[in-house]
Amino acid sequence: MASDPVSVPKRAEPSEFDKHIVKVLRHRVGKDERAAKQHDWYTASIYALRDEIIDRWISSTRRTYDEGGKRVYYLSMEFLIGRLLRDALSNIGMTSQMEKALAAHGLELSALEELEPDAALGNGGLGRLAACFMESLATLDIPAYGYGIRYVNGMFRQRIDDGWQVELPETWLAHGNPWEFERLESSYRIGFGGEVEAEGDGVIWSPAEEIEATAVDTPVVGWRGKRVNTLRLWTASALDPIRLDAFNAGDHIGALEEQVRADSLVRVLYPADSSPSGQELRLRQEYFFTSASIQDIVRRHVQYEGDIRTLPEKAAIQLNDTHPSVAVAELMRIFVDIHGLEFNEAWEICKQTISYTNHTLLPEALETWPLPLFERLLPRHMQIIYAINSRILREARKAGCSDEQIAAISLIDEGGERRVRMANLAFVGAHSVNGVAALHTELMKETVFADLHSLYPTRINNKTNGVTPRRWLQQCNPGLTKVIRDAIGDDFLDDAAKLSDLNALANDSTLGERIHEVKRSNKLALADYIKKTMGIRLDPDALFDVQIKRIHEYKRQLLNLIETVALYDQIRSHPERDWVPRVKIFGGKAASSYHNAKLVIKLANDIARRVNSDPSVGGLLKVVFVPNYNVSYAERIIPAADLSEQISTAGMEASGTGNMKFALNGALTIGTLDGANVEIKDHVGDENIVIFGLTAEEVAQKRANGYNPREIIEGSRELAQALSAIASGVFSPDDRNRYAGLIGGIYDHDWFMCAADFDGYAAAQRSVDARWEDKAGWRKAAIHNIANVGWFSSDRTISEYARDIWKVL
Repeated sequence: MASDPVSVPKRAEPSEFDKHIVKVLRHRVGKDERAAKQHDWYTASIYALRDEIIDRWISSTRRTYDEGGKRVYYLSMEFLIGRLLRDALSNIGMTSQMEKALAAHGLELSALEELEPDAALGNGGLGRLAACFMESLATLDIPAYGYGIRYVNGMFRQRIDDGWQVELPETWLAHGNPWEFERLESSYRIGFGGEVEAEGDGVIWSPAEEIEATAVDTPVVGWRGKRVNTLRLWTASALDPIRLDAFNAGDHIGALEEQVRADSLVRVLYPADSSPSGQELRLRQEYFFTSASIQDIVRRHVQYEGDIRTLPEKAAIQLNDTHPSVAVAELMRIFVDIHGLEFNEAWEICKQTISYTNHTLLPEALETWPLPLFERLLPRHMQIIYAINSRILREARKAGCSDEQIAAISLIDEGGERRVRMANLAFVGAHSVNGVAALHTELMKETVFADLHSLYPTRINNKTNGVTPRRWLQQCNPGLTKVIRDAIGDDFLDDAAKLSDLNALANDSTLGERIHEVKRSNKLALADYIKKTMGIRLDPDALFDVQIKRIHEYKRQLLNLIETVALYDQIRSHPERDWVPRVKIFGGKAASSYHNAKLVIKLANDIARRVNSDPSVGGLLKVVFVPNYNVSYAERIIPAADLSEQISTAGMEASGTGNMKFALNGALTIGTLDGANVEIKDHVGDENIVIFGLTAEEVAQKRANGYNPREIIEGSRELAQALSAIASGVFSPDDRNRYAGLIGGIYDHDWFMCAADFDGYAAAQRSVDARWEDKAGWRKAAIHNIANVGWFSSDRTISEYARDIWKVL
């Protein structure tokens, strides 16, 4: 008897979006769907999604013109935007459509997302903040442009060879960038050097060299797709890319010299400035992108409004840190030299238009340039800065400032080599100067800008940083997002402050268990990834203790490593104790020329090699330094973290945003009262955060009164033993003196207070162990952290900028 025919399920009728992806695959990628590889589908998916975004982009732009509104222009050397596919899909509400369309062809969206490179447009918190701000500007329906540089290689790709950092070019543009649109009509000439000559009542600057800046635009989609704004990045080209006469004469390299000089401007983020040529390249980069941006802003205003004098009514220019400070002089040049405004009138319009965000109290980060270099590259701008300075100093003298105060206020540092103070230029050329955390803002008034603050006492204000909850909760932690939605509904998706509704459920054991299950699932996923990429096995039931950020001595990865060595010694010395299993995860890049930061990376890897291969610790301690930490790696690590290390020397971290991301994902913070930790503590409650160490005031007092770290070290057995082990070569048997200088610096001066804070930090870590053993208590504290950090949304931060500084809300 014949068997019944097998029923073969028919493929569902393709959706309209599925049809569109296939059409794009054929007509724009040039592949048949049966022959297409994953990268072809990835490109087609972005193009298809981009088509949906473009209509909203055009609509947003038209609406701005029709309404005649004011635009925000955000100038930043960095935009650490990360991958955009998942972000855009989520914000436009098309994730499910994309998943179904791809599934019909046997593809997984998550696999295609992994093909997207991280855009190498930033380094750390400054650049990631700029990216969060751009997303929040669109979410709040505020018309805005972000302006920066389209770096070809950007911040380096980090490889770890034998524990050492190796810098490699980040080739994120190797296969093109399907998100971007070149705007040939938005091109501007950028001049360097040359002569300034009088002509009638004005002057003419005739640059010796000119380079062309051309805009490349990327759409930035706000939550629920209400507005799409523009990230405009500049690329550079020579006016004459090749000298054919030289090429034909056999000088093939010299013939391309002008194009090579242009390429260098957009090749690398933060080229080392330890050499004169490095300093010149940095200054050229900053002026290049700033001049192109200012020219673009003025061109747009004149085209649509006509009168340059109304610029402050239609444009708010925000300088993200000191890098674009030359915007003050450039805007003045355009006002006076191009549009013929009288200097005093131009100065008032300039100040009304520009505002400035300061991100650091470190004097070395408040850029200054040798006066001869500045005057050689930008002779007209140097004249303008002198003219501004004369007005400011007369104003200061009239206000009764002392000679010492006037010297500090001056735009020219006369102590030693004469240098142009870019932070002072930004301060005097702006109507608003803001810090990025309450403590940071107060310290600005007392330290780096004390004298300028006394002259302009109403100019400094605070805008505590925030992070976008879309990327840093909804997209990177969908499991936790679902649990929260089930518990309190969907209101928090549109207003992160609504997370506070979780407070009433903090004692709910079922909710605590569900959040714990999500955390463990995230830890399993991270452990699996680290096993595949690094070959290190991690216990997902251990406490994941994480410090991921730029490697810098003030961020004190070294303090963490010293305590790790002390813990390692204690576990081996007291095996009878019930130690809490810990996984110490480090990640971050050191600046190419920062010797001590690179040593810290090597030390972390040396400690990891010793600890991870020692059977006597029995898996109770693992140390991992993840290579090439970036946005995508952060999206894996942060949802899996139990403990967030925010242990900078008090008074030195402006704000931090990693601290906010960790707390939003249910990690407890161990940290000093520094940056935004102070405000996080106020929001989550003393019992839900672990604070230790000197305050900013106590740090300043110790430095002023003569601090003796050697005395503290000799009085702390655990600290002395750990330092001795590191300095004597226990972890570096191949080079016993490798860390002698690094540790010697703690004995000699300890500027970053590692010795002073060690005992408090070690005690705080043991209190974390006790908290971890109390599972119900830990879960309750995690819920309170999630519930109470909604205030640290970048939507709240941007609404404050918009209301108080830009006047667009």
